[in-house]
Order: sequence, then structure tokens, then C-alpha cells
Amino acid sequence: MAFSAQAQEISKNALGLRLGDNDGFGGEISYQRGLSSNNRLEVDLGWRDSNHVDAIKLTGVYQWVWNIEGGFNWYAGVGGGLGTWSYDYRGADDSGTFFFAAGDIGIEYKFDIPLMLSLDFRPELYFNHDDFRDDSFGPDIALGIRYTF
Repeated sequence: MAFSAQAQEISKNALGLRLGDNDGFGGEISYQRGLSSNNRLEVDLGWRDSNHVDAIKLTGVYQWVWNIEGGFNWYAGVGGGLGTWSYDYRGADDSGTFFFAAGDIGIEYKFDIPLMLSLDFRPELYFNHDDFRDDSFGPDIALGIRYTF
């Protein structure tokens, strides 16, 4: 009840970058669209590069946002996505597609200027991953910087 009483108006739109590490460094173009005073949709398009594997993925996450104090918010969400990967190492190459379910939890700070910084943890559970991963789980930790409008 305390969190719902502290809801804060979130930005209608935010566009920027999400830089993270999920089996290799990668960047994502990130767009957030406010749906109500404390709900939003985040859509990210990005790549990952590690251990001779390159991947491109599209992620969509529905988020709930709660005010902590001042310009600080915390958020949690659920979503999923799809992607494609390619492997090339010592003459062996392979490629494929995958889809995944994702959760999201993080903290953000919105400055008085149209700038927002965030840090989040997005665990991803992969399906149909073939040779893309040795296991079906990918912990994605990322820093986000977005222009709000």
C-alpha cells in the first residue's frame, strides 16, 4: 500500500541506450513509452558479442514504476523477445534463432533536465536456443541513459 500511495508521473517517452553484459558486452537502442502514471512499455533492439558468438535481439518489457524519493524510482517488469545468433570459430560456423522470456528489476534517477539514468537486472530464460547457449539462463545487468520527452 505504501508504494501505490507514492506513485509518480513518469515520462511519456524516453529514448537512449542500454549498455549491458549478458555473456559478452552489448548495446541496445532503448525506447520507453509511458502508458499511465506508473506503467510503461520498454522496447530494446541490440546486439551481444562474446566468445565468437554474435547475437541480435529484440526485447519488449511491460514495467510497473514506483517512486522512492525525489527523482528516484524503482521498477519491475515482465516480457520477452526474440533474436538471431551466429557462431564462427576456427572454421566452424553455425547460426540460428531463439526466443526468450524476461523479467526486469531496477532503479532509475530522472534529473531536472530531460535525462534519466538507470541500472537494472534482466534475467532471461531462453527457449529454442540450440547451440546459442550451454544453458537456458542469461543474467543481463545493464546501465541505461535516456533522453526523456
